[in-house]
Amino acid sequence: MIILWVVVGIFFVWLSALTYMYWKLRSHYNLLTNGVNGKTLEDALTRIVKDVSLSQKEIEDLIARCDTIEKKELFNIQKIGLLRFNPFKDTGGDQSFILALLDAQDTGVVITALYSRSGTRWYAKRVLQGRGAEHELSEEEKKTIKLANKE
Repeated sequence: MIILWVVVGIFFVWLSALTYMYWKLRSHYNLLTNGVNGKTLEDALTRIVKDVSLSQKEIEDLIARCDTIEKKELFNIQKIGLLRFNPFKDTGGDQSFILALLDAQDTGVVITALYSRSGTRWYAKRVLQGRGAEHELSEEEKKTIKLANKE
């Protein structure tokens, strides 16, 4: 009789363990098939594979867009230099200035404003790779380009 109760006890513990494991497996299966109409594991896996391939395509598209943006970015104004100075002895203060607007390859424009008592004169020079394209750069303009590269 005692052996029968021991066997029944072992059977009950075994049945409880199997029930718990089945409940865990079933809840995991339901989690996997959540959102799938057919509610089969095959449907869930098919959905996951489609989602992964769609995500990979979107990632490839984003990488291509980032590459395009990085290539175009090289030609945007990235370096700005500003130098105020006094080119004439008879005027007070640093009213004149030079503004350098350059891209990644030091190509852009240098704008110079020279203030005098009679008025302000404006000059613009194209810059190619840190050097004057059509006109020689003054020492102040070269200094402004160096300032733009430091920032």
